[in-house]
Amino acid sequence: MTYASSKHDCVVASSHREAPLISNDPLADNTDVYAFRSPDDTTSITIIAGYVPLELPQGGPNYYSFGENIAYDIHIKNNPTTTGDDIIYRFKFKQTNEDPTTFFNIRLGKQNLKTTYDCSVSSAGKPFKSIITGGVVPPNNIGPRSIEDPVVGLGTNYEKLFKDAITPSTGRGGEMVYCGPADDPFFVDLGGIFDLAHTRAGGTGVNQPIDAVACHNVHVIAMKIPIKTLQMDHKSSNGARSILDPDYVIGVWASASRPKIAKLREDGTPGYHYQLPYVQVSRLGMPLTNEAIIPIGDKDYWNSQTPYNDGDFEKYFTNPELALYMDDDQFGPLVPAFDALRVQESSQTVLGTVDFTDYADGLFVLYGDPATLGTALDPALYGDYLLRKNQPRSVDILPIFNTGVPNLAPYQLATGKPSGNPLAPGKPFVNNFLPTFGDMLRLNMAVPITKRNSPDFSTEGLLQAAVLGLTDPRYNTNTDLQNIPNMDGFPNGRRLEDDVTRIELQAVSGIVLAAIGLGYDDFNIGESLVTPDLLGVLGYTTGVEKNDTTLRSSFPYVQVPWSGFGKCSGPNGIYMSGGRDAGVLEIGSPELVAMSYPNPFSSYTNFKYHLSGDARVTIRVVDLTGKTVSIVEDGYKKAGNYLTTWNTVNNLPEGIYIATIAYNGITMSTMKINHVK
Repeated sequence: MTYASSKHDCVVASSHREAPLISNDPLADNTDVYAFRSPDDTTSITIIAGYVPLELPQGGPNYYSFGENIAYDIHIKNNPTTTGDDIIYRFKFKQTNEDPTTFFNIRLGKQNLKTTYDCSVSSAGKPFKSIITGGVVPPNNIGPRSIEDPVVGLGTNYEKLFKDAITPSTGRGGEMVYCGPADDPFFVDLGGIFDLAHTRAGGTGVNQPIDAVACHNVHVIAMKIPIKTLQMDHKSSNGARSILDPDYVIGVWASASRPKIAKLREDGTPGYHYQLPYVQVSRLGMPLTNEAIIPIGDKDYWNSQTPYNDGDFEKYFTNPELALYMDDDQFGPLVPAFDALRVQESSQTVLGTVDFTDYADGLFVLYGDPATLGTALDPALYGDYLLRKNQPRSVDILPIFNTGVPNLAPYQLATGKPSGNPLAPGKPFVNNFLPTFGDMLRLNMAVPITKRNSPDFSTEGLLQAAVLGLTDPRYNTNTDLQNIPNMDGFPNGRRLEDDVTRIELQAVSGIVLAAIGLGYDDFNIGESLVTPDLLGVLGYTTGVEKNDTTLRSSFPYVQVPWSGFGKCSGPNGIYMSGGRDAGVLEIGSPELVAMSYPNPFSSYTNFKYHLSGDARVTIRVVDLTGKTVSIVEDGYKKAGNYLTTWNTVNNLPEGIYIATIAYNGITMSTMKINHVK
């Protein structure tokens, strides 16, 4: 019998190829973790863990797969008073060859490397119990002859294979599971970012931003789990005392572990005997931690540890390397792509001027000050953890990644606070605080969803909720707890749509500090926090702001994998993502492709789009508060090419506006358009 444990044997051993050792073991490489309230079933939470990075759809004849002899685990922390994980879901995979006489993966209705899985669960450290046996992993989407041909192939269609692989558990937890290949929903300009932060928003030609994950697949473990199964007291979603109920906070992380010892078989036959215990070789909670925060010398070590042993890594959050490239006194002038991103060096407050650049004191100057009493910075509460000398980002970056953020001052919006006093009570907008002091994706399951077709929905997640709470008259006239759109977005969990790369870069640049009342250097007490520096950070983009295809409206929400015979099967599948200034509305779906020009514009701009089929098209323009400025188009169109001109009114203020385009009522993409006079 196998027992769950929060401890793992340590070896010096996620995201996409982010650490030296795991880059040589792709089957165990954890690419991404998502956790969000299911948009079509608000009584459940969907958790998705991705493995096997950057899969080419045409990567045969030995196509990508989950690995045998690997324990793929999804870990849940729901009780801050216990030690280690409270729930662990474990997946183990097995492969068989139905026709070993051929080099083809599929031939004459038989499949090689056919994969099945068993899933078991451990709660509160108890023995694992099986909840799925022999679950089916669909084959890779090789091409139409392999999948659809009734004679030489499987005689079906991939949509059916995909749906048929969704499996209910046999236990009392009520889980639904999909394990298999899918479109990789992550989006990022890897080439630009890792060329010394050479992001290419607005560029053309070779300088045009490229979604490096576009047209690539990934293997996902997707679970749809009732909230009452995850909540520590097994309360349903209706049992929450408020939309920020602290009892509904969970921490989520995923890992992959291999047996510690592999011995050649004594009888000389190919293969190994594997011996326990398992050794963790990869893990992931918050996105991009091991890619862009942990330095290369500690990446393998970080992968081998659990979040409960993260004390050695805190220094990388309290003085993040990325902040050096946003500081004019350090390397900021050498990274022109980050020109709009600058960390507060002289933030004005009634308690004095505060410096948040690396190795400054930050808010440590307030340690023990009577003004901190009753706030999260009170030494009797969390002041010793949050206020550290010469570690200025212990007050924002560290808790965002390692504890979550409590609904206490100063972590409330500046709405309602006296100007220059961040320690005063403000407007609540987040509580995903789970003080287990380690890297996890933390989600408050009580927060309502933001409908995906709402004009308020934003890939900027919780940052957009902060913008609305500060500037939108629906929310900024009081300090009441309200359901502000996108409070369910990253870093309160992570939705598939959330632009986590952009959000994290903006966070390192101090945007969270500004939202709670610690303004940028051009802020003066008594004036608005919305300054040119703040607007510059809000307007920052890497140029890749959405996935290259649509998402599904029902579980598992990720899209079917790209076909090895389709548009993504070769060089033409490379996805060029138009940046803000290029004016491309990046509709990754083949149903609709659109662009806007000129951009910037003064008196008018054109929306040019192509429909491959009949559909209702809605083009809406909103300002940065989310208020609708104009509905440019709203009606049914036949398949074809269209050009719609938006003639702006004379009194339209200069500034950034957001154009959203919807296809049959579903918002497919957003873009920034710049109105100048």
